[in-house]
Amino acid sequence: MNKMTTPIQVKALDHVTLVVKDLEASKEFYCGLLGMEDVPRPDFTFAGKWFQAGDTQIHLILEHGQSGPAGEIRPGEPTTRNHHFAFLVEDVQFCFEAAKAESATIISEPKSRPDGAVQLFLQDPDGYVVELCQP
Repeated sequence: MNKMTTPIQVKALDHVTLVVKDLEASKEFYCGLLGMEDVPRPDFTFAGKWFQAGDTQIHLILEHGQSGPAGEIRPGEPTTRNHHFAFLVEDVQFCFEAAKAESATIISEPKSRPDGAVQLFLQDPDGYVVELCQP
């Protein structure tokens, strides 16, 4: 790669897009369990939903003939060291209890990272790995 005089300055993560099989099951996970807000999306020619938490959005695309396949990026046994994305939360232990009460698929119970942050890993209805992280 050529050395640029001024590198691109990324400001923040705007959104993550996921291809899903069932928009309502995903809405229950992201809005019902995680408390995200279902927000309006542009009138695309394909079905989907957008959810928001703070400045971050999740864009869902309903699986169709021109999309990629729905589901886990790397099929197999889900792990905490696989492709995943993370949301900041206030209380991982509360999230763990809520996830258990809702029978969410828990990949890894709360555990501390070497830097002191606490992590909880869940799986959404399509198998994507979602981390909840408490600094």
